[in-house]
Amino acid sequence: MQTAVVGASGYAGTELVRLIADHPYLSLVLMTGESTAGKSVADHVPSLAGRFPTELYGSTEDVFASHAEVVFLALPHGASQVLVPRLLDQGRVVIDLGADFRLKSATEYEAWYGHVHATPELLQTAVYGLVERHRSELRDAQLVAAPGCYPTATTLALAPFLDRGVIEASGIVVNALSGVSGAGRTPSDRLHFPRLHGNAEAYGLVNHRHTIEMQQELGAELLFTPHLVPVSRGMLVTAYARMKMDITAGVALEILRQSYADDPFIVVTANPPSLKDAVGSNLCFVSATVDPRTGWLIAMSSLDNLGKGAASQAVQAANVALGFDESAGLSLIGIAP
Repeated sequence: MQTAVVGASGYAGTELVRLIADHPYLSLVLMTGESTAGKSVADHVPSLAGRFPTELYGSTEDVFASHAEVVFLALPHGASQVLVPRLLDQGRVVIDLGADFRLKSATEYEAWYGHVHATPELLQTAVYGLVERHRSELRDAQLVAAPGCYPTATTLALAPFLDRGVIEASGIVVNALSGVSGAGRTPSDRLHFPRLHGNAEAYGLVNHRHTIEMQQELGAELLFTPHLVPVSRGMLVTAYARMKMDITAGVALEILRQSYADDPFIVVTANPPSLKDAVGSNLCFVSATVDPRTGWLIAMSSLDNLGKGAASQAVQAANVALGFDESAGLSLIGIAP
């Protein structure tokens, strides 16, 4: 199927281009970049030069005149709302990597994102693109809202225990470490090398926008604190929840194994996952243990923030929506060392 990537010059968009270039069923016909329109793809992203030596980025408006049947949107939050209705009216399948259609409540969206949603009627239409939780809903979906990186890692770690009533649905604490590519390509003081190198810092305390997305997906209340660490990509989540049932660490791991037995991209490990385990793949590593002394369960996960946390997850969701093999074009092998 002919495919376009709008916002192809950013980090997530570049990763989409890389994945779609070798996808067996998707054919890339347009790459756009609002600030790079007319510029060489190979010059902007040299790693793509071998496959796209002469191609140029188009402008966002070019997508409406293109032959693309599937459109991936990798744009800043808020930018998709004016594009999606027009794309749907043209009969295209839309996979949005931004936050514009993840929340079901327009009121919650305004509260957490600071502006009124332009197309609230589509919030109930969009299907949340976490395949492991919404596989059946995604089939034949026209509008897919790809989840955020933190909500993906957090949901996959905690959901099996909330689903079974093993842990309390309130008072959950989530700490997360993310590579700096999750902050996007635009330079900032916080991402300046002398400040970032050898450093780590918490940000978005109490009001990080991904909090409401996690709470919606998990049906739970949580306190979320993300941390920026000086690596380019990768994510590690450690979550803490009070247990309602007296279970062992072995039982906790068995719950994860049973929950994800049919999910090819979830790896359950007895050892705590590391931040780099999943880098370069669509994998998410999950693990859990319990502390009988305090009555807390510890759930852990790691993924590639540009992979399962963004681009490859969007491709996985598109595969399901379009009726392809779920694993088409995606890697089950990370990069090591």
